[in-house]
Amino acid sequence: MAYKAWFQCIADCGEKYPLNSIIYECKKCGGLLEVKHDLAPLRNKSGSTWKKIFHDRYLTNTWPYGSGIWGKKEWVCPNVDDDNIVSMLEGGTNLFWAERLGHEIGVPDLWIKLCGNSHSGSFKDLGMTVLVSMVKQMKADGKKIPAVACASTGDTSASLAAYCASAGIPAIVFLPYKKISPAQLIQPISNNALTLALDTDFDGCMKLVREFCRRENIYLANSMNSLRIEGQKTVGIEIVQQFDWEVPDWIIIPGGNLGNVSALAKGITMAKDLGVIKKFPRIVCAQSARANPLYQSYLKGFQEFHPLKAKKTLASAIQIGNPVSIKKAITALKQFDGIVEQATEQELADAAARADRTGLFNCPHTGVALAALFKLIKRKVIRSDERVVVISTANGLKFPEFKIRYHQNKLKGVVPHFRNQPVVVPAEYEKVKGAVFRNLEKFKY
Repeated sequence: MAYKAWFQCIADCGEKYPLNSIIYECKKCGGLLEVKHDLAPLRNKSGSTWKKIFHDRYLTNTWPYGSGIWGKKEWVCPNVDDDNIVSMLEGGTNLFWAERLGHEIGVPDLWIKLCGNSHSGSFKDLGMTVLVSMVKQMKADGKKIPAVACASTGDTSASLAAYCASAGIPAIVFLPYKKISPAQLIQPISNNALTLALDTDFDGCMKLVREFCRRENIYLANSMNSLRIEGQKTVGIEIVQQFDWEVPDWIIIPGGNLGNVSALAKGITMAKDLGVIKKFPRIVCAQSARANPLYQSYLKGFQEFHPLKAKKTLASAIQIGNPVSIKKAITALKQFDGIVEQATEQELADAAARADRTGLFNCPHTGVALAALFKLIKRKVIRSDERVVVISTANGLKFPEFKIRYHQNKLKGVVPHFRNQPVVVPAEYEKVKGAVFRNLEKFKY
């Protein structure tokens, strides 16, 4: 059965292009592109049949279907031959029941989708496997693509470098100098990517990489390339799959360049269109108060949007003032009765640390999403009887300085309400015993 997908302009012109085209914007009107699927052959299988197919493939060793993305290949990218798929068994990440935290905040049915439990440590792997696989397919078909490049605040570059290294394709990453953590910087370096540290912010890197790719025939890997979205859209499908195809009431996701918001909506919409689910969740996009152009637009009913100069934030991966996927994100939020909330530096740091005390280890961007959750519960927007999923976008181990500085009380402008420090004690039994029983009360649950 022939499953088909193609690029199509999201603007009114509706221009179409093959998926193996090196193209990111419509040649006719300059609009962003999205991947469209021919739903007719997909509808030849019932929703229950698709559920069984996805269930039978999930996390198996049958190439390439054990991947959380390629197990849904027909819905994602049927245009790539199996032999050209570049996969590291991405997806299939833990949907963690945050039982203790949920009871503390009054929403017992709280879950954290741990997308950072992936090969390079972030949700970017979900989309990068699709993009790099398509590049490998195009090269196999004879297209001349000397390298793949991206601008990044850390996670995209790590993912691109890893997948390109696996595929044997050169990778080039444009990073803002001294604006990402050493743990994030070392990932593309270790995976042998050509790493350029530029004296600018992410938006400046993005401007340069777009021009560079256009002039030099380098393939662009940022989220304006909608192949990335096709992989990322599976996170919503996988969440409902892990709930035995029941849809949660809310999904909360951090937003920077905003491709993740539109991807989440796209996957859930496809699942509904093909009879796998029957309703939509509500979506909350959480932004840092220092990089909040979508939030500012939301306050005005999305009637207008103004890019801004993002200020330095602990949530460095979403320190973006001119998001590429703004139009797609606004469309998605309108469709899903969405909300946009923001978090201050104090709020995001405390939210991450508070959740850590219940067994998690959160990146600052997950802290933004958790802070938004706490605020929406306090305002009674989210009720105690509702099921809530927070998407954790990266592994906290990628941000050790954020954690260390919080507990050392060295984050500027942040009072660490959940601070914990080691107790220095001489190596003598009685003194150790005294230190334990003097301090143990503070650690009782």
